[in-house]
Amino acid sequence: MLDLKKLDLHGNKLTGPIPPQIGQLQNLETLNLRWNKLQDQIPPEIGKLKKLRNLYLSFNSLKGPIPKELGNLLELRYLYLHENRLTGRVPQEIGSLPNLRHLDLSNNHLTGTLHELLRNDGCFPSLHYLYLNDNWLTGGIPSQLASIVNLEILYLSHNKLTGPVPEALAFLPRLAYLYLNNNMLTGKIPEAFYQHQALKELYIEGNNFSSGVKPVGVHRTMELSDSEFLF
Repeated sequence: MLDLKKLDLHGNKLTGPIPPQIGQLQNLETLNLRWNKLQDQIPPEIGKLKKLRNLYLSFNSLKGPIPKELGNLLELRYLYLHENRLTGRVPQEIGSLPNLRHLDLSNNHLTGTLHELLRNDGCFPSLHYLYLNDNWLTGGIPSQLASIVNLEILYLSHNKLTGPVPEALAFLPRLAYLYLNNNMLTGKIPEAFYQHQALKELYIEGNNFSSGVKPVGVHRTMELSDSEFLF
């Protein structure tokens, strides 16, 4: 059992907490517990799984804070914690994960600001997809997001974000999908977004932008985050 590399129990009716003994599976590379009825907090012992590349805990009833010990998972590529009841701030240690490509924390009760998440220089060096939508995030959209140079999808809708949209985001070369709808953003959308060669969709509805601001692309309803279909 201690040599196990993949533990996939998704799509069952598992209840109760994730046992802290999970941290004993030192060779685990994939842990998939999504689509269950798991409760209580994410055990910090998961941070001992130094070989873990894929962590899927979405679609449960997990609560409490995201443990900062997840920042010890230096091999982690995919971190999906969406559709839970997680609270508190996103630990900035996650931003230091050198290989993280997909981060989905959407549909929780997370608070704090984007500035706190991006406090460290050189954060999220490998990140392509960032889903933070449907939380309780406040404050502005920091221009430091433009330092995540591989970013393709940025999903910030349905939060409580305020202030203008920084023009720096329009110079992310791979940015294809930018969702800002249903916040409290103001001002105008910089013209550079409309000239972006890769940008396919820009959602801006439900904000306080100046009159005449227009979206980009054909809009559609997303019932589940696209990341659910990427593996």
